[in-house]
Amino acid sequence: MLILLPPSEGKTPATSGDPVDVTDLWLPELGAARTRVLTRLVAMCRRSSARSVADSLAVLGLSDGQRGEIARNAALPEAPAAPAAEVYTGVLYEALDAATLDDAARRWLSETAVVFSGLWGVVRLGDRIPAYRCSVGVTLPAPVGGLTAYWKKNLKKALDRAAAGGPVLDLRSGAYAAMWTPPAETAGRVAALRVLHERVVGGVAKRSVVSHFNKATKGRLVRALAVGAAAPASVDDLVTAMRDLGFTVEERPAPAGRPRQLDVVVAQL
Repeated sequence: MLILLPPSEGKTPATSGDPVDVTDLWLPELGAARTRVLTRLVAMCRRSSARSVADSLAVLGLSDGQRGEIARNAALPEAPAAPAAEVYTGVLYEALDAATLDDAARRWLSETAVVFSGLWGVVRLGDRIPAYRCSVGVTLPAPVGGLTAYWKKNLKKALDRAAAGGPVLDLRSGAYAAMWTPPAETAGRVAALRVLHERVVGGVAKRSVVSHFNKATKGRLVRALAVGAAAPASVDDLVTAMRDLGFTVEERPAPAGRPRQLDVVVAQL
Protein backbone atom coordinates (compact mmCIF):
# COMPACT_ATOMS: atom_id res chain seq x y z
CA MET A 1 0.00 0.00 0.00
CA LEU A 2 1.05 3.56 -0.72
CA ILE A 3 -0.40 6.81 0.63
CA LEU A 4 0.33 9.86 -1.51
CA LEU A 5 0.63 13.15 0.37
CA PRO A 6 1.16 16.77 -0.64
CA PRO A 7 4.01 18.70 0.97
CA SER A 8 3.37 21.67 3.24
CA GLU A 9 4.34 25.25 2.54
CA GLY A 10 5.44 25.56 6.15
CA LYS A 11 8.68 23.79 6.97
CA THR A 12 10.88 23.56 10.05
CA PRO A 13 14.62 23.69 9.28
CA ALA A 14 16.85 21.10 10.91
CA THR A 15 19.28 22.61 13.42
CA SER A 16 21.96 19.95 13.04
CA GLY A 17 22.85 16.93 10.96
CA ASP A 18 24.50 16.06 7.67
CA PRO A 19 23.27 17.64 4.41
CA VAL A 20 20.88 15.82 2.11
CA ASP A 21 22.22 12.95 0.02
CA VAL A 22 19.95 12.52 -2.99
CA THR A 23 21.17 8.95 -3.46
CA ASP A 24 19.68 8.04 -0.06
CA LEU A 25 16.18 9.25 -0.89
CA TRP A 26 13.38 6.87 -1.88
CA LEU A 27 13.58 5.73 -5.51
CA PRO A 28 17.32 6.42 -5.96
CA GLU A 29 16.92 6.13 -9.73
CA LEU A 30 15.52 9.68 -9.51
CA GLY A 31 18.89 10.95 -8.26
CA ALA A 32 19.93 12.64 -11.51
CA ALA A 33 16.53 14.29 -11.93
CA ARG A 34 16.62 15.57 -8.34
CA THR A 35 20.18 16.87 -8.70
CA ARG A 36 19.22 18.76 -11.85
CA VAL A 37 16.38 20.59 -10.07
CA LEU A 38 18.48 21.26 -6.97
CA THR A 39 21.36 22.62 -9.03
CA ARG A 40 19.14 25.02 -11.01
CA LEU A 41 17.29 26.20 -7.90
CA VAL A 42 20.48 26.84 -5.92
CA ALA A 43 22.19 28.61 -8.83
CA MET A 44 19.19 30.89 -9.30
CA CYS A 45 19.00 31.75 -5.60
CA ARG A 46 22.74 32.43 -5.30
CA ARG A 47 22.58 35.35 -7.72
CA SER A 48 23.04 38.42 -5.57
CA SER A 49 22.23 41.51 -7.63
CA ALA A 50 19.03 43.37 -6.72
CA ARG A 51 17.54 42.50 -10.08
CA SER A 52 18.43 38.82 -9.72
CA VAL A 53 16.96 38.61 -6.22
CA ALA A 54 13.76 40.25 -7.43
CA ASP A 55 13.61 37.75 -10.29
CA SER A 56 14.10 34.81 -7.90
CA LEU A 57 11.31 36.10 -5.66
CA ALA A 58 9.01 36.35 -8.67
CA VAL A 59 9.87 32.86 -9.94
CA LEU A 60 9.21 31.32 -6.52
CA GLY A 61 6.06 33.37 -5.89
CA LEU A 62 7.51 35.08 -2.82
CA SER A 63 7.12 38.59 -1.43
CA ASP A 64 9.96 41.00 -0.72
CA GLY A 65 9.58 40.18 2.96
CA GLN A 66 10.43 36.53 2.21
CA ARG A 67 13.98 37.15 1.02
CA GLY A 68 15.16 34.77 3.73
CA GLU A 69 13.69 31.91 1.72
CA ILE A 70 16.02 32.81 -1.15
CA ALA A 71 19.04 32.64 1.18
CA ARG A 72 17.81 29.32 2.54
CA ASN A 73 17.53 27.85 -0.96
CA ALA A 74 21.00 29.14 -1.83
CA ALA A 75 22.47 27.13 1.08
CA LEU A 76 20.60 23.86 0.42
CA PRO A 77 23.64 21.71 -0.50
CA GLU A 78 25.22 22.46 2.90
CA ALA A 79 22.07 22.80 5.03
CA PRO A 80 21.36 20.25 7.79
CA ALA A 81 18.77 17.66 6.85
CA ALA A 82 16.13 15.93 8.99
CA PRO A 83 13.38 13.35 8.35
CA ALA A 84 10.70 14.77 6.08
CA ALA A 85 8.09 14.06 8.79
CA GLU A 86 9.90 16.63 10.96
CA VAL A 87 10.52 19.17 8.20
CA TYR A 88 6.94 19.40 6.87
CA THR A 89 4.89 21.22 9.50
CA GLY A 90 1.64 22.29 7.83
CA VAL A 91 -1.90 21.47 8.96
CA LEU A 92 -1.89 17.89 7.64
CA TYR A 93 1.41 17.10 9.35
CA GLU A 94 0.37 18.72 12.61
CA ALA A 95 -2.72 16.48 12.66
CA LEU A 96 -0.62 13.45 11.74
CA ASP A 97 1.79 14.27 14.60
CA ALA A 98 4.23 11.55 13.60
CA ALA A 99 6.60 12.32 16.48
CA THR A 100 4.10 11.01 19.03
CA LEU A 101 3.50 7.68 17.28
CA ASP A 102 5.04 4.55 18.72
CA ASP A 103 7.90 2.83 16.92
CA ALA A 104 5.69 0.37 15.05
CA ALA A 105 3.38 3.10 13.75
CA ARG A 106 6.34 5.25 12.67
CA ARG A 107 7.82 2.30 10.77
CA TRP A 108 4.46 1.73 9.07
CA LEU A 109 4.30 5.41 8.15
CA SER A 110 7.83 5.46 6.77
CA GLU A 111 7.13 2.41 4.62
CA THR A 112 3.69 3.51 3.42
CA ALA A 113 3.37 7.30 3.09
CA VAL A 114 5.23 9.33 0.45
CA VAL A 115 5.30 13.09 -0.11
CA PHE A 116 5.26 14.76 -3.51
CA SER A 117 7.63 17.71 -3.81
CA GLY A 118 8.52 20.31 -6.42
CA LEU A 119 12.18 19.93 -5.47
CA TRP A 120 12.62 16.22 -4.70
CA GLY A 121 9.88 14.68 -6.83
CA VAL A 122 8.74 12.24 -4.16
CA VAL A 123 10.21 11.20 -0.80
CA ARG A 124 9.33 8.94 2.09
CA LEU A 125 8.56 10.58 5.44
CA GLY A 126 11.73 9.04 6.87
CA ASP A 127 13.97 10.48 4.14
CA ARG A 128 16.30 13.22 5.36
CA ILE A 129 15.82 16.56 3.58
CA PRO A 130 16.54 20.22 4.37
CA ALA A 131 13.84 22.87 4.57
CA TYR A 132 13.34 24.53 1.17
CA ARG A 133 10.95 26.75 -0.78
CA CYS A 134 10.01 25.49 -4.23
CA SER A 135 6.44 24.59 -5.12
CA VAL A 136 5.56 22.41 -8.09
CA GLY A 137 4.08 25.44 -9.84
CA VAL A 138 7.54 27.00 -10.25
CA THR A 139 9.29 27.26 -13.61
CA LEU A 140 13.08 27.03 -13.23
CA PRO A 141 15.76 27.97 -15.79
CA ALA A 142 16.44 25.53 -18.63
CA PRO A 143 16.83 22.64 -18.98
CA VAL A 144 14.38 22.01 -16.10
CA GLY A 145 11.55 24.40 -16.97
CA GLY A 146 8.10 23.92 -15.45
CA LEU A 147 8.30 21.48 -12.55
CA THR A 148 4.88 19.90 -13.10
CA ALA A 149 5.80 18.77 -16.62
CA TYR A 150 9.35 17.93 -15.55
CA TRP A 151 8.30 15.59 -12.77
CA LYS A 152 5.42 14.12 -14.74
CA LYS A 153 8.00 12.90 -17.23
CA ASN A 154 10.62 11.79 -14.71
CA LEU A 155 8.35 10.15 -12.12
CA LYS A 156 6.22 8.00 -14.39
CA LYS A 157 8.36 4.88 -14.79
CA ALA A 158 9.48 4.71 -11.17
CA LEU A 159 6.06 5.39 -9.64
CA ASP A 160 4.18 3.14 -12.04
CA ARG A 161 6.37 0.33 -10.75
CA ALA A 162 6.21 1.36 -7.07
CA ALA A 163 2.42 1.60 -7.11
CA ALA A 164 1.80 -1.66 -8.94
CA GLY A 165 1.71 -4.00 -5.97
CA GLY A 166 -1.24 -2.86 -3.88
CA PRO A 167 -3.84 -0.19 -3.17
CA VAL A 168 -2.91 3.48 -3.37
CA LEU A 169 -4.66 6.18 -1.33
CA ASP A 170 -4.23 9.54 -3.04
CA LEU A 171 -4.50 12.50 -0.66
CA ARG A 172 -2.67 15.01 -2.86
CA SER A 173 -3.91 18.46 -3.78
CA GLY A 174 -4.57 19.20 -7.44
CA ALA A 175 -1.20 20.74 -8.29
CA TYR A 176 0.72 17.77 -6.89
CA ALA A 177 -1.72 15.23 -8.30
CA ALA A 178 -0.69 16.44 -11.75
CA MET A 179 2.87 15.19 -11.18
CA TRP A 180 1.83 11.56 -11.57
CA THR A 181 -1.31 9.92 -12.93
CA PRO A 182 -1.72 6.16 -12.40
CA PRO A 183 -1.90 4.09 -15.60
CA ALA A 184 -5.46 3.35 -16.69
CA GLU A 185 -4.94 -0.39 -16.26
CA THR A 186 -4.08 0.04 -12.57
CA ALA A 187 -6.54 2.85 -11.75
CA GLY A 188 -8.89 0.42 -9.98
CA ARG A 189 -6.22 -0.02 -7.29
CA VAL A 190 -6.07 3.74 -6.66
CA ALA A 191 -8.53 5.76 -4.57
CA ALA A 192 -8.59 9.56 -4.65
CA LEU A 193 -10.13 11.07 -1.53
CA ARG A 194 -11.83 14.35 -0.74
CA VAL A 195 -13.33 15.63 2.51
CA LEU A 196 -16.93 16.87 2.74
CA HIS A 197 -18.41 18.84 5.63
CA GLU A 198 -22.01 17.93 6.40
CA ARG A 199 -24.17 20.33 8.38
CA VAL A 200 -27.90 20.67 8.90
CA VAL A 201 -29.41 23.94 7.67
CA GLY A 202 -33.12 24.46 8.20
CA GLY A 203 -33.59 20.79 8.85
CA VAL A 204 -31.86 19.82 5.60
CA ALA A 205 -28.44 18.16 5.48
CA LYS A 206 -26.06 20.09 3.24
CA ARG A 207 -22.56 19.11 2.21
CA SER A 208 -19.66 21.21 1.00
CA VAL A 209 -16.06 20.55 0.04
CA VAL A 210 -13.71 21.90 2.69
CA SER A 211 -10.30 23.34 1.89
CA HIS A 212 -8.10 24.22 4.85
CA PHE A 213 -9.68 21.75 7.25
CA ASN A 214 -9.57 18.89 4.78
CA LYS A 215 -5.83 18.74 5.49
CA ALA A 216 -6.42 18.13 9.19
CA THR A 217 -8.91 15.35 8.43
CA LYS A 218 -6.44 13.71 6.07
CA GLY A 219 -3.72 13.93 8.71
CA ARG A 220 -5.97 12.30 11.31
CA LEU A 221 -6.91 9.59 8.81
CA VAL A 222 -3.29 8.71 8.04
CA ARG A 223 -2.48 8.68 11.75
CA ALA A 224 -5.38 6.32 12.47
CA LEU A 225 -4.28 3.98 9.66
CA ALA A 226 -0.71 4.00 11.03
CA VAL A 227 -1.80 3.27 14.60
CA GLY A 228 -3.99 0.45 13.29
CA ALA A 229 -1.15 -0.90 11.09
CA ALA A 230 -3.62 -1.15 8.23
CA ALA A 231 -2.64 -3.68 5.57
CA PRO A 232 -5.42 -3.64 2.97
CA ALA A 233 -4.99 -5.78 -0.12
CA SER A 234 -7.46 -3.75 -2.19
CA VAL A 235 -9.36 -0.46 -2.24
CA ASP A 236 -12.40 -2.31 -0.88
CA ASP A 237 -10.28 -3.48 2.07
CA LEU A 238 -9.04 0.07 2.55
CA VAL A 239 -12.58 1.44 2.68
CA THR A 240 -13.48 -1.21 5.25
CA ALA A 241 -10.41 -0.32 7.33
CA MET A 242 -11.30 3.39 7.31
CA ARG A 243 -14.88 2.67 8.33
CA ASP A 244 -13.69 0.36 11.10
CA LEU A 245 -11.60 3.30 12.38
CA GLY A 246 -14.74 5.42 12.66
CA PHE A 247 -14.60 7.43 9.43
CA THR A 248 -17.71 7.91 7.31
CA VAL A 249 -16.62 6.90 3.82
CA GLU A 250 -18.76 6.98 0.69
CA GLU A 251 -17.87 6.17 -2.90
CA ARG A 252 -19.08 8.11 -5.92
CA PRO A 253 -18.96 7.01 -9.57
CA ALA A 254 -15.69 7.42 -11.45
CA PRO A 255 -15.05 7.39 -15.21
CA ALA A 256 -13.56 4.21 -16.66
CA GLY A 257 -9.79 4.12 -16.39
CA ARG A 258 -9.72 6.71 -13.59
CA PRO A 259 -9.04 6.20 -9.86
CA ARG A 260 -11.96 5.35 -7.62
CA GLN A 261 -13.46 8.40 -5.90
CA LEU A 262 -13.96 8.38 -2.14
CA ASP A 263 -15.55 10.98 0.14
CA VAL A 264 -14.87 11.21 3.84
CA VAL A 265 -17.83 13.00 5.41
CA VAL A 266 -17.29 14.95 8.63
CA ALA A 267 -19.83 16.71 10.82
CA GLN A 268 -17.26 18.81 12.68
CA LEU A 269 -14.17 20.60 11.39
